[in-house]
Amino acid sequence: MIGRLKGILIHKQPPWLVIDVHGVGYELEAPMSTFYDLPEVGREVSLFTHYAQKEDSVSLYGFLRESERRLFRDVQKVSGIGAKIALAVLSGVSVDDFVRLVQAGDVTALTRIPGIGKKTAERMVVELRDRAADLIAGGMTLGGSGVPADPQSEAVSALQQLGYKPAEAARMARDATTSGDDAATIIRKALKSALR
Repeated sequence: MIGRLKGILIHKQPPWLVIDVHGVGYELEAPMSTFYDLPEVGREVSLFTHYAQKEDSVSLYGFLRESERRLFRDVQKVSGIGAKIALAVLSGVSVDDFVRLVQAGDVTALTRIPGIGKKTAERMVVELRDRAADLIAGGMTLGGSGVPADPQSEAVSALQQLGYKPAEAARMARDATTSGDDAATIIRKALKSALR
């Protein structure tokens, strides 16, 4: 199984791209979140990949960020969701926003993603809430760079580590956040508010 591909981008037309790796062309399907940040044709690119084999086909998917590949895999673990809908999720919303929507249980916003109906959105919230929290609680930024995405996300992570459920931690942090607050201030205000 291929985990990462590095080569020259020789073709890109959503949702397909082709990468030349030492004279071998690999055709991959990628979400729009990856296409937005791809270099120009003829430039070097490195992608995280996901290889999928079915009875009658083999598919290769490419992602610029590990967090996108991880979300792509996690979304497919929800019953009734396959690669096509997982790509639609990543094309319709960032990893950060998806995690926030799932943690908040925002079914209405999730149904705005093409291909996601109300029942599918509800299943996603139920089945992915804990996994979405792991993206933050695991110390990984939602965007994959190793630092929390913003002070509010850092506060949500800290509140979860203190034992609050993901949706409750997100609500507490959101309610306590004022423009310019750092994570420590948000956490302090959220905990004070919880004691009232």
